[in-house]
Amino acid sequence: MKVLLADDHHLVRAGIRVLLEKIGSVQIVAEAGDGREALELIDRHRPDVALLDITMPGLNGLEVAARTAKTCEKTRIIILSMHADEGYVAQALRAGVAGYLLKDAVATELGLALTAVARGETYLSPAISSKVVEGFLRAGEEKADPLSVLTARQREILQLIAEGRSTKQIAADLDVSVKTVETHRAQLMERLDIHDVAGLVRFAVRTGLVEP
Repeated sequence: MKVLLADDHHLVRAGIRVLLEKIGSVQIVAEAGDGREALELIDRHRPDVALLDITMPGLNGLEVAARTAKTCEKTRIIILSMHADEGYVAQALRAGVAGYLLKDAVATELGLALTAVARGETYLSPAISSKVVEGFLRAGEEKADPLSVLTARQREILQLIAEGRSTKQIAADLDVSVKTVETHRAQLMERLDIHDVAGLVRFAVRTGLVEP
């Protein structure tokens, strides 16, 4: 099984890599430290499974998962996260992930998750499974994803704005013109009815796009 590992914390990646190396059937084909790099490496290596942290700079794990589902259908995504609340899990499932694994799970869970998604199943850490089931059983109470009104590029630009990048830096990162970035920013402000950068940052933090 070819596996890609993406997390912006080097020590976390090193620890997970050790666990993966103990699973005889696993071959680590690549590692990434941010979301954009992870997306490029997934496209290049076409791994069977990609283990992605949710909160990564440049492009978060959920966005990487959503794009991978469209461009590399054979790659199954497992999200690694510290967040057990229903909102994050629901966002991940909507993004098309095959597994959601908590970072404080016992080591044996990693092998179970890989085996499950490789069989085409969905794996959720036991600590969150009951919360998700309870949420979906409450008919009519599921809240729409507040980010769904934005395009993929607008979500990407929103994350970069929330990370403190200037318009010129964003244009350079995305290899587009400054005018294009300004147009996308104006459009996302209109869609969200938020008309200042501070408001965009608060919205990005509230929806889990970036960490506080």
